[in-house]
Amino acid sequence: MSFSSEVKDELSRQMPQARHCQIAETAAIISLCGRILISSEDNYCIKIHTENIAVARKYFTLLKKTFQADTEISIKQNVYLKKSRTYTVTVAKHEDAMRILKAVRLIDEHQEIGENLSIVGNLVVQQVCCRRSFLRGAFLATGSISDPEKSYHFEIVCATMAKAEQLRAIMATFDIEAKIIRRKRYFVVYIKEGSQIVDILNVMEAHVALMNLENVRILKEMRNSVNRRVNCETANINKTVSAAVKQVEDITYIRDTVGFGKLAEGLEEIALKRLEHPEATLKELGLMLNPPVGKSGVNHRLRKLGSIAEAIREEKQK
Repeated sequence: MSFSSEVKDELSRQMPQARHCQIAETAAIISLCGRILISSEDNYCIKIHTENIAVARKYFTLLKKTFQADTEISIKQNVYLKKSRTYTVTVAKHEDAMRILKAVRLIDEHQEIGENLSIVGNLVVQQVCCRRSFLRGAFLATGSISDPEKSYHFEIVCATMAKAEQLRAIMATFDIEAKIIRRKRYFVVYIKEGSQIVDILNVMEAHVALMNLENVRILKEMRNSVNRRVNCETANINKTVSAAVKQVEDITYIRDTVGFGKLAEGLEEIALKRLEHPEATLKELGLMLNPPVGKSGVNHRLRKLGSIAEAIREEKQK
């Protein structure tokens, strides 16, 4: 089971206690993945589609518990994709469909269908708890989340920009900054930052998924921290080795051209120690001297030797 399916499975078991929250969740579900059919006799029918059996059960339970509606589930098998099934939850009775549509504010007093789910003036998403339920329903309807082991990506697909803007505005009330991108004929509300995805899971009350994602984030951050430290230490070692190699080359060049006889006593001593111990650090070289010298003192003497070697090379080239 994918991580996205695990999140949906957990959310499908969440049933809001308050009826107004149940209505808010139902509103999101119908708005994002439902269809309203009107017969020639002006009878209304609601059909809600999903490819997830756990989500289909949630739709069925939600409609039954909230509205006591006569509801049925049908399954359609894709002929070409044997594992692909579409579950359709249907409210076929006109009276039940009308009660539901009026409750979720998808139909007005003139029985006109519309997307009247404004976050400003609509009671469906006025309360904080209802906004949580609305987002949960929206994710169950058309949402997905990537495996956090691979990447951080949360999205909900909308048919119109108005719906996408509404979802983004609801998320913003929880200090979650979502973005919208157009993908073919759809509008996708998405989040890519790990901490923000944790927040949206918390808002939707997917606490098990939240903990699993946090565990992955912690492990990834630890690995990244260790890798950064190893890379830093490797870079320092390479830098130290490269410097030591250059120092040995300069000292050998001085010895083979003009010798150490004209060097100051301190420079000759550090030159001999570096040749004897090419792998030693500056601190270790300093402790070998008599009297001992600090790292800065050793570095100064080695740089002086490098300058002398460079001067000899330039003199040779003339």
